[in-house]
Amino acid sequence: MAALRDVLLVDGYNMIGGWPSLAELSQISMQEARDELLARLADYQAFSGRKVIAVFDAYRVPGLGKSFSQSKVQVYFTKEKETADECIERLVGELTRRSRQIYVATSDLIEQHVIFARGALRLSARELLIEVENSEQMIQKRIKEDQARSTRNTLDSKLSPDIREIFERWRRE
Repeated sequence: MAALRDVLLVDGYNMIGGWPSLAELSQISMQEARDELLARLADYQAFSGRKVIAVFDAYRVPGLGKSFSQSKVQVYFTKEKETADECIERLVGELTRRSRQIYVATSDLIEQHVIFARGALRLSARELLIEVENSEQMIQKRIKEDQARSTRNTLDSKLSPDIREIFERWRRE
């Protein structure tokens, strides 16, 4: 059985509207804004260890109701005549039985109350943006540290102290 891990359900269009860079990008291309959100959520998922599920409202678009994975983030487009809030509420009900902790990222106050009553914790769009930005900074810091270590004497960093001492003696002789 797979290890249970925390789940983050994200109201996709709520985040796009709540994150300034994505809101601006959505004025040019909603598809690019969705892709950018999913890319950032994929990095956050890898960093945080939480399973991320993004839900996009397709309430007025007939024939959707699709679910697929993009960059290891599970993506749901709601069914016809189903709102993202309804889909998130349904998923919270299903997932609370199987997962450790469920978090829902939405700035919709009514939705926050409903999911809290069902046992999930909430994050506002701003709080999730701060968490995502912090994880991105930590990733960049780790990359720089790894690059700094690897640009120094790569062979030296892989040798044990005993072997380095032997090589140093040989060098001096």
